[in-house]
Amino acid sequence: MANLEDFDWGKFESQGFGGAYSPAERAEMEQMYADTLNTVQEEEVIKGTVVGITDRDVILNIGFKSDGLVPVSEFRDMPDLKIGDEVEVFIEDQEDPNGQLILSRKKAKIVKAWEMIYGALENDTVLEGVVKRRTKGGLITDLYGVEAFLPGSQIDVKPIRDFDIYVGRKMEVKVVKINAAFDNVVVSHKVLIEKDLEQQRAAILNNLEKGQVLEGVIKNMTNFGVFIDLGGVDGLLHITDISWGRINHPQEVLELDQKVNVVVLDFDDDKKRISLGMKQLTAHPWDALPAEVEVGSRVRGKIVNVADYGAFLELMPGVEGLIHVSEMSWSQHLRNPQDFIKQGDEIEAVVLTMDRNDRKMSLGIKQLTEDPWTKEDVLTKYAVGTKHTGVVRNLTNFGLFIELEEGVDGLVHVSDLSWTKKIKHPSEFVKVGDRLDVVVLELDAAARRLALGHKQLEENPWDTFATVFNVGSTHKATVLEKSDRGATLELPYGIEGFAFPKGLVKEDGSPVEAGEQVEFKVTEFSKEDRKIILSHTAVHTAQPEDAKRKKFEKKDAPAAGAPKAAAAPAIPKKEEVRSTLGDLDALSALKDQMMESEKEAGEKKLAAAAQARASKSTDAADADTTESAE
Repeated sequence: MANLEDFDWGKFESQGFGGAYSPAERAEMEQMYADTLNTVQEEEVIKGTVVGITDRDVILNIGFKSDGLVPVSEFRDMPDLKIGDEVEVFIEDQEDPNGQLILSRKKAKIVKAWEMIYGALENDTVLEGVVKRRTKGGLITDLYGVEAFLPGSQIDVKPIRDFDIYVGRKMEVKVVKINAAFDNVVVSHKVLIEKDLEQQRAAILNNLEKGQVLEGVIKNMTNFGVFIDLGGVDGLLHITDISWGRINHPQEVLELDQKVNVVVLDFDDDKKRISLGMKQLTAHPWDALPAEVEVGSRVRGKIVNVADYGAFLELMPGVEGLIHVSEMSWSQHLRNPQDFIKQGDEIEAVVLTMDRNDRKMSLGIKQLTEDPWTKEDVLTKYAVGTKHTGVVRNLTNFGLFIELEEGVDGLVHVSDLSWTKKIKHPSEFVKVGDRLDVVVLELDAAARRLALGHKQLEENPWDTFATVFNVGSTHKATVLEKSDRGATLELPYGIEGFAFPKGLVKEDGSPVEAGEQVEFKVTEFSKEDRKIILSHTAVHTAQPEDAKRKKFEKKDAPAAGAPKAAAAPAIPKKEEVRSTLGDLDALSALKDQMMESEKEAGEKKLAAAAQARASKSTDAADADTTESAE
């Protein structure tokens, strides 16, 4: 389009046009024409007047040289649109290829919406939007054509569990953040509520008093209690203040969004913390406890909690008594309460102590049965020397405790477990739960103590070992373990010996190693200490002494015709077989054979003496007869 300044008026005047106008009139006409046209720019929002409506377009006059067209679909929100109405439109193109002015009402609304959004953020004003849909983490709100994100945490001051109830609703919001690069807008409805609640909160805190009863709504629930909205300020109702009875979680008796009456227990003005109570609105159950419940009476209830030190028995909601683990069994050896009772069990107990003022009570269940130590037959049943079988209940460094019956325990010292094995800890011999045969060594009924032994069930084999492992005898032994102090040896019949380092030198000078089986000579034997000291070195260094000893033994041999001493019984050789305590049967038989031989020799000696006395008496009688005859 040619500019007005470039118009050639002289050409038209020569043709007879405009000749009647003077220069002043011509200038006035030019100004009047210029005033009828608007100067417009593309991507600008401008107001236009509806001059026509067709099935497809709305015709708008914006004061430009030509009218503009806007699709009728962009006016769906204006069903009553008519000619003469003014609307804002966005100039997309001043002239398309067809010379038509292109306008857009939709884009004009978006531009205006963004202007309002930026203005709301800058001036801290409130906008009204419509919730379009739910999205992950919140809601999408339409602000005049621009979608804004409303986080779930910014919907309300209380947690929202169902976002769908807000879809389609109008909601006032404040703009809290704009990301211009991605055209993202974040809004909040919570900040508006908080401002309204601030005044209510201040009024509540100013009028708050201990003991005041308030109505509130449960807004959140945890395992330690519930948070209650008191109308602008929150208070905590601890789980222990919900009910006089014991509960494991608030949801057992309360629900979310439930209206409840609570009493103010305490509050902190600085931290704005309020402690609430619900059970305090009802009388304490201890006040309703029957007078018949007293020390010595029997009660019945349900186990509501089991701890390491005992269990709590609930007689009625809010009235509990402690059953200490020591009052569960007559046994002096305390065990785990779980061995006796479980949570939820309904049992009977005896009241041991009671304090109605402090609302405390201790109970016992062992008192329902007779104390085994007070029975009449306890002295005869567990007399010294009697044999019993019990269950291993506990292991200690010095021994183990055996339960012979419920309430009767005895101690087996570690030294009374075996005649032959040197046991450092009872766990080397038995484990908890095993059954073990024992014999009573000591009984103290007054002190409720039993000393028990296991090795005493068998004879002491060291009496026999004294004849087998005499000093100077040689035996094959296996080195079990070595240390700087020496080596522990395994000898026949399952007993152990000890060799010092100097006694572990072989003939070639090398040491005897663990696991080797070689000959050892007994250098020291102590039946009282149950100790045998041996030496392998003595086996190959004492040969000359042995020959010399044998020479003297031959020189001192008895003359012919002299009575022969009883021959020493042969010692069974079990060099290659690992012996056990069971092999002591052979030693016992060997001992019996030796005693029988000694007995026979004694009887023969007694018979010879008797015969000599008889012969002497006969000779005396013959002499007397001869003297009489003479």
